[in-house]
Amino acid sequence: MSNFDVIIIGGGFTGLAAAYEFSLAGKKVCVLESEPELGGLAGTFDILPGIRLEKFYHHWFTSDLGALNLCRELGLGPKLKPKTSNTGLFYANSRFRLSSPLDLLKLKAIPFLDRIRTGLMVLAARRITDWKLLESQSAEEWIINHGGRKAYEIIWRPLLQGKFGAEAEHISAVWFWNKLKLRGGSRNEKGAEELLYLEGGFEALVSAVKEFILSRGSEIKLAAKVEKIQIEEGRVCAVKTNLEVFEAKQVLSTVHLPTLLEICPDLPQGYKEQISQIRYLGNICLVLRLKQKLSDTYWLNVADPSFPFVGVIEHTNFDRPEGFPEKESIAFISKYLSTSEDLFKMNDAEYFEFCLPPIKKIFPEFSKDWVSGYSLWRANYSQPVIVKNYSKLIPRLETPIEGLFLATMAQVYPEDRGTSYAIDSGRSAARCLLRRNF
Repeated sequence: MSNFDVIIIGGGFTGLAAAYEFSLAGKKVCVLESEPELGGLAGTFDILPGIRLEKFYHHWFTSDLGALNLCRELGLGPKLKPKTSNTGLFYANSRFRLSSPLDLLKLKAIPFLDRIRTGLMVLAARRITDWKLLESQSAEEWIINHGGRKAYEIIWRPLLQGKFGAEAEHISAVWFWNKLKLRGGSRNEKGAEELLYLEGGFEALVSAVKEFILSRGSEIKLAAKVEKIQIEEGRVCAVKTNLEVFEAKQVLSTVHLPTLLEICPDLPQGYKEQISQIRYLGNICLVLRLKQKLSDTYWLNVADPSFPFVGVIEHTNFDRPEGFPEKESIAFISKYLSTSEDLFKMNDAEYFEFCLPPIKKIFPEFSKDWVSGYSLWRANYSQPVIVKNYSKLIPRLETPIEGLFLATMAQVYPEDRGTSYAIDSGRSAARCLLRRNF
């Protein structure tokens, strides 16, 4: 049995940020991570010996102050590199550039008036300050009202269906508004989207946070799968893992809500039913190492829900990892979907082969011979489904169990999931607990 001020379940950015904040305050914490490495959905792997890359594509917007400030606090500020984004759209067997307002005006796939309305819709989203006014509307209703039905049918509906599948019609206008606001607010004086990436990738931030936590006397346990949060007389008393049992008076769970239900079966039934209302989509992400680039586009949205992916993100058009061969390319092929779908259950080779014809449909010159290697990554709980009036579903930091607290991606709202919001969530939760003077 070990004594810590706080046990943190989950070594993603939420858990790491919370541990950082507790460590700053002189508290001794223990982070329990079920995987052999830290990072969660921002975890990395060796794409080549000694070259780390995110398993799932990641970047930061200029407004992602939570992540940017943490980097600066840890001395990583000089390694933050601004990058101009290059985005596009695949629709009706054609690729369109969509990196600036002018590109939108040239998008002949939709009538000129709807192009104007779509541009005005983006501007309108940036002016909305009270997101609660949108909660009762679906994304479909809001888009048609502001951008026109033609633009919705051609651009937005296929993208929503590609990302959310059968859940598309339930998605809240708040989710869509936040996406427009976020992307619209990360543009430079020329109207181009400006993003940031950390030299050394997100692994550099994970390593810096880990080093800080350990230097303050806290601990991190890897491959420590939580089997049960133990409760006595309505309060938390211990956390049992496959490694050992950790005595605990304060536990901060940062794992997804379905996982919490598995490891904490003694939660009150009414509370279980409440948090079970929040649904999730999984993600399957194919990372291709290519002998040559597919195109000059960084982020290509695929407006065709029949495709087994919703985006092609060519990472090396945004950042080239140090030491990665100059002429080669890295592409992420990503799809959000229910984990019950056959596509999610395919093995790596099956999914790779299944994606080749659609990739060639977008890039006719592409050949399987271009692929020098690939990796496939899956996440069961990648995207909470943000439905209308989602704020009524969100659980609070406190749970009905004394000493058990939550900080999860399902509670990030009206913002959407992301590493910067995970950092904000973890630090905010830690500060709230610290104010209790435990």
